[in-house]
Amino acid sequence: MKFLDQAKIYIRSGNGGGGSVSFRREKFIPNGGPDGGDGGKGGDVWIVAADGLNTLIDFRYQQHFKAQTGHHGQGRQMHGGKGEDVVLKVPVGTQVLDEDKETVLLDMDTAGMTELLLRGGNGGWGNTRFKGPQNQAPTHANPGQEGQERWIWLRLKLIADIGLAGLPNAGKSTFLAAASAARPKIADYPFTTLTPNLGMVDLSPSERFVIADIPGLIEGASEGAGLGTRFLGHVERSASLIHLIDGTQDDVVGAWRIIRGELDAYGAGLADKTELLALNKIDALSPEEREEKAAALQAVSGKRPYLVSGVSGEGVTELLRAAWTEVRKTRGEVGPDDEHVVPETPGGWAP
Repeated sequence: MKFLDQAKIYIRSGNGGGGSVSFRREKFIPNGGPDGGDGGKGGDVWIVAADGLNTLIDFRYQQHFKAQTGHHGQGRQMHGGKGEDVVLKVPVGTQVLDEDKETVLLDMDTAGMTELLLRGGNGGWGNTRFKGPQNQAPTHANPGQEGQERWIWLRLKLIADIGLAGLPNAGKSTFLAAASAARPKIADYPFTTLTPNLGMVDLSPSERFVIADIPGLIEGASEGAGLGTRFLGHVERSASLIHLIDGTQDDVVGAWRIIRGELDAYGAGLADKTELLALNKIDALSPEEREEKAAALQAVSGKRPYLVSGVSGEGVTELLRAAWTEVRKTRGEVGPDDEHVVPETPGGWAP
């Protein structure tokens, strides 16, 4: 399925049905009087966060959504029925933005969340409503109320506990495949990942979290270079970021600075998230090279990087354990006293 994370759509609620002008005309009833019914209410436009969806691809093929007009009233005081509603089903994590693409109207971040976008117009009154001592035979009725309309943007931000960041070819997809059951595309050329991928990490039956792998960033991505920074929106909701650095490159410090600079330029609090720094591809490094590059990263970042290899699985368990601790902090499951306690996984889990 093609991944689509934003779409512009037109929505319109239904007009109210018109009231009826009718008079009762039956044999042997000379003074029947008015009996026009009211029009029905126009259909509403609703939006629902549905489980099982992970893309907005359905909105590529249909951009206009119009609710049904309310049925018109009829004689014998028969009121019109309500028009059918329109229900937009979107993935969990979808934001609804105004036409300016900046004002957030709704954030559909909970499965089953249902919100009203546009209310349908009220139905018009039939002429029965206007009869009285001074006007016993009214010859007019109200038309239905006009529905509402507007253009909106839908923008999907994936719900993930941990985000993966790094330069192209940093080994993010390989790490995701080693840590979860996800099978992203893996190749030996830059920008292998063109769309975000999600993977579920199962440390134990009670220890599960979601990792999001996004396309790699390059220097100047905030200004449109490479694939830009648009996909960073998918890690805005994450508890922390795993920053993978390719240990086989010469300038690991420069790689760290590039990603940190792009995170700062993007904003949205990404630069303030807890960073789990990891030196990847250590299976291709000698013990001396590992120590030298880890020390260089520690000097510039102020924290000791994790040494991992998505190919051999070395160090992956420790990094995932640290990520799980950050997830528990976000969920409020870790207090000040047990913040640094790393629980053991029954059965000795390994990727």
